[in-house]
Amino acid sequence: MSKNRSKDRRPVSARDIPVRTHWLLLCTLVVTLSAALLLQGYTRHMYGKTADGAVHGAGPAASVPAEVAGGGPVIEGARQRTSGPGPRTIALTFDDGPDPEWTPKVLDVLRRHGVKATFFVVGAQVVDHPELARRIVDEGHEIGAHTFTHANLGLVPPWRRALELRENQLVIAGATGVTTQLMRPPYSSSNGALDDAGWRAVQDAGEDGYLTVLTTQDSEDWRRPGVARILADATPKGTAGQIVLMHDAGGDRSQTVAALDRLIPQLRARGFRFTTVSRSVGAPAPVRRAGTVDHVKGSAFVGVLRVSDWTLAALSWLLWAAGAISVLRGAAVVLAARRHVRTRRGPWGAPVTEPVSVIVPAYNESAGIEAAVRSLLASDHPVEVVVVDDGSTDGTADLVEALALPGVRVIRQANAGKPAALNTGIAAASHELLVMVDGDTVFEPDAVRMIVQPFADHRIGAVSGNAKVVNRGGLLGRWQHIEYVVGFNLDRRLFDLAECMPTVPGAVGAFRRSALLRVGGVSETTLAEDTDLTMALCRDGWRVVYEERATAWTEAPASLGALWKQRYRWCYGTLQAMWKHRGALVQGGQSGKLGRRGLLYLLVFQVLLPLLAPVVDVFAVYGLVFLDPVRILGLWTAFLLLQVLMGLYAFRLDGERPGPLWSLPLQQFVYRQLMYLVVIQSVCTALAGTRLRWQRMDRYGSLKVPAPTRG
Repeated sequence: MSKNRSKDRRPVSARDIPVRTHWLLLCTLVVTLSAALLLQGYTRHMYGKTADGAVHGAGPAASVPAEVAGGGPVIEGARQRTSGPGPRTIALTFDDGPDPEWTPKVLDVLRRHGVKATFFVVGAQVVDHPELARRIVDEGHEIGAHTFTHANLGLVPPWRRALELRENQLVIAGATGVTTQLMRPPYSSSNGALDDAGWRAVQDAGEDGYLTVLTTQDSEDWRRPGVARILADATPKGTAGQIVLMHDAGGDRSQTVAALDRLIPQLRARGFRFTTVSRSVGAPAPVRRAGTVDHVKGSAFVGVLRVSDWTLAALSWLLWAAGAISVLRGAAVVLAARRHVRTRRGPWGAPVTEPVSVIVPAYNESAGIEAAVRSLLASDHPVEVVVVDDGSTDGTADLVEALALPGVRVIRQANAGKPAALNTGIAAASHELLVMVDGDTVFEPDAVRMIVQPFADHRIGAVSGNAKVVNRGGLLGRWQHIEYVVGFNLDRRLFDLAECMPTVPGAVGAFRRSALLRVGGVSETTLAEDTDLTMALCRDGWRVVYEERATAWTEAPASLGALWKQRYRWCYGTLQAMWKHRGALVQGGQSGKLGRRGLLYLLVFQVLLPLLAPVVDVFAVYGLVFLDPVRILGLWTAFLLLQVLMGLYAFRLDGERPGPLWSLPLQQFVYRQLMYLVVIQSVCTALAGTRLRWQRMDRYGSLKVPAPTRG
């Protein structure tokens, strides 16, 4: 956003309505996204992927009743009653579906042979493929619950057992319009393998009205041992009725489909009949039409989960795109900086030696005005200093006049705001070349001389200098120092090469007086008068460049509250200026370069990407909890390393020691969040049509006059 702006204070508009509802909206969006991610993480990344037959109960079984351990595979847990299929009766059961590839093929085989089976479906799979769940029911098969995430019910706490079955039941009702009393616990097998933990799960399910269906004949198709082996394992040795376990999901089930196609005619030839689980044991119909409330709730739940999937998929792609764009931007900025260094090594042209008028707008600047004025008079270039006191109440004008410094004029005016003070100074200036400087900024002795050298090129209308943070002690000072060197100054090199400089900072900037008069002086219509003025000059056909050797020192906010106020005004003012000069997008020449390069760059990297930053943070926490934390930390480290490398290069270009870069990792957890919240606040303020007041930054008296350079 607009950098190093002055700290003025006059209201831009009579409207001054505080914005509060957008924070409620932001919190609601973050909570909603967090809930969606939590749901996504639970349904997608806590899914039990181990095949049913791979895990068997191996714990103690002291509490399992003998009549259950030795009874039939269909269990009424609440009554401790069991039942089993009659002789020569086969109930085919299929677990883990529905699967978009294998469930239809299994259904096709069953339909071809006229067989009805029982499908124990996983809720998360039903959400993904509700049409297959409907087909199962529509073709006369029984449907049963297999939990929502394929959880091992014996190992999870009671609350999750209830949640797994309730969610499973909801999605079945929503997708098919029916409810079911049949349930098969994932990782279960026969009655004899039931342990204490598994028995507690069976009892809990029984209390909720479920019949637990175990198995008597495991085809072990999950091993994919070959069609012949599956066929042998699924074939009864005698004439006793069996509940056969097979799978229609969980991997490649081509062997299962082929074995099923052979199993049915072979067993029929031996006199076996095929039916559903409930009919095989003579139980009342367990599948009933869902009530209106359950159907509506289930449909809504399925809808929410599917919308959540689509939304998170879209956000994932958006975040990957944002990451790629950020990496490309980093590469572009570094390459541009290298080229900028090469192209700026030589002189701009014939030395510029004409005197310069330095305009210092001041409002209650008594803490730093003396250091600022004395630093200007210490310049190695001829200057006149015009201090425009904008109605100060702390004796700023009296202090400057009492110094009685030669070449310094003081102009007093009633408080009218910084733009008015600058326009007063422009009108009073004696020279064509002007330097504008904030009252809290001190110049290096050669800064004025350096900043006016680009005016040797008659096409240049304004020059941005190199502002540095003087109060860089403490974490907040270091973070701002890093931002000035890495963010602001690297960007300015890129803007310079692209001929689309959007901002000449109020702390250190030079202008042609004639160029300023041509665009009507400094406008009062935005809070970012420096950005507004720079964009107006670009649209008028002037080139704006960056002279990194023109160094000035400025005080940065020393508290988070002061930093918030400053950046809020910068960001909001920049949005105002961007909107005001949006016509540059369709214009040609220098104006078009500003519009299609500068404005789009600001829109993408200083508005849109910061708006995505809260999503990035929420996704990072999501990844650490539900995905691979090593991978997430690796990505974070890679981006941090990219920032460190950019920082090292930028510090080298600016002649700065790289020591403060150690604080970059910490910057990601406080400073970064503050900056993107500022953007969110500014965008919401702009959309609401609210206007901000000027907010003057507190002075800390940390500025000193630089020692004169030795010739």
